[in-house]
Amino acid sequence: MLLISACLIGKRCRYDGEGFDGYPELARLVREGRAVAVCPEQLGGLPTPRPPAELQGGDGSGVIEGTARILGLDGGDVTEAFLAGAHATLAIARGCAATAAILKARSPSCGGKQVYDGSFAGKLMPGMGVTAALLEREGLDLYDEEDFP
Repeated sequence: MLLISACLIGKRCRYDGEGFDGYPELARLVREGRAVAVCPEQLGGLPTPRPPAELQGGDGSGVIEGTARILGLDGGDVTEAFLAGAHATLAIARGCAATAAILKARSPSCGGKQVYDGSFAGKLMPGMGVTAALLEREGLDLYDEEDFP
């Protein structure tokens, strides 16, 4: 069983209220019952649309450890919502016995290799989003829309 970021199958759950329709093979996996679609940010209680958010002071591992935060472009601290969504996603992964996840690249929740650096200037830094870091700690294999098998 797989987890898949809901935005990658066209669900309009991104911060800007949009989704992606360019991955029909991922949507097919969900329709066939071989994958479960999740949006950690919505699971954490954030609305759609919502202000863009970026990691401050580290990456998702730092958020889990309490040394980094997630702030919205509007200055609001959304760290707790991102953590709640990550834990809700982990509960879903455990519940469906997921062994891997295909997550949205560069997202403060789902990014697996790079995330935005907190400057809101489009600059990337190495690191993971909060949900990706939590799922990796649980032993799931992580992919994104750019490298899934």
